[in-house]
Amino acid sequence: MGIYDRDYYREPSRSFSVRAPQTIVVTIILINVVLWAANGLLTPDSRAITNALAVSEDVLWKPWLWWKFLTYGFAHAKSPMHILFNMLQLFFLGRIVEQVYGRGEFLRVYLTMLLVGSVVWAITSAVFLEPQYVVQNGVQLPVFPSLIGASGAVLGVVILFVLNFPQQTLTLFPIPIPVKAWVIGVALVVFNLAGASDQSPYAGNTAYGVHLTGMAFAFLYFHNRWNLGRLGGPLFSGEWLKRRPKLRIHDPEQETAELSKEVDRILEKIHQQGEDSLTRKERRTLENASREYQKRRQG
Repeated sequence: MGIYDRDYYREPSRSFSVRAPQTIVVTIILINVVLWAANGLLTPDSRAITNALAVSEDVLWKPWLWWKFLTYGFAHAKSPMHILFNMLQLFFLGRIVEQVYGRGEFLRVYLTMLLVGSVVWAITSAVFLEPQYVVQNGVQLPVFPSLIGASGAVLGVVILFVLNFPQQTLTLFPIPIPVKAWVIGVALVVFNLAGASDQSPYAGNTAYGVHLTGMAFAFLYFHNRWNLGRLGGPLFSGEWLKRRPKLRIHDPEQETAELSKEVDRILEKIHQQGEDSLTRKERRTLENASREYQKRRQG
């Protein structure tokens, strides 16, 4: 069952309306759709692309395959309903959450939820699930369950929306029933807790534990007011990728013009992505510009 914000397009003046032509959410959706389509068109029988991206519990002991703890979130089942519901929820609610936290922080949170969900799943599978074996050519070989799908991270994004806008009216899809966001959040937690229990009638191929892990991380992230860019330092924030400024001749007029241009760019970034998306350097630039403005007024 999908979820979308029925008031999202009615009130473009709301603080979380989408103005940018493209967002990180749209990029994530495009990657998922392209990989799903390529898998169906290029390898319809072997599902080679999905199998290459999927993660299994034995990856825990294979560091050279740890990249799978992220790539599984960009692979989906053959049925279009799996990717459809995930991407619809991400499209309608993810863009709003992205504007709350900024493009860079949203991407960090989304990838972290994918990572945490798969690692917890692999550890719990290794500890609690009984090993399965298959006999091939007289040799008994272990069989490990695999994990695919972005559901854990997507549900984490839904919970972040619920926590930020608990009274916002949402509409269930495909049945157009208006429901408060907090009701959806409670229902998702209860449903997945029931699915994760051994006695649940919903037991099957759904990784309810991954869903719960994503939602739990979202709750901790919101409750503790984390910022992964600041927690991770320059390495996690991506500042180390930026080029250092070259030495140049001191020209006050040119520097004033460049500062003004940079301030305009930063203000536009705040308008589109939120204040939390600013780097330390950009914050210092605004502080310097404010001091220069005050000096001129005093002069």
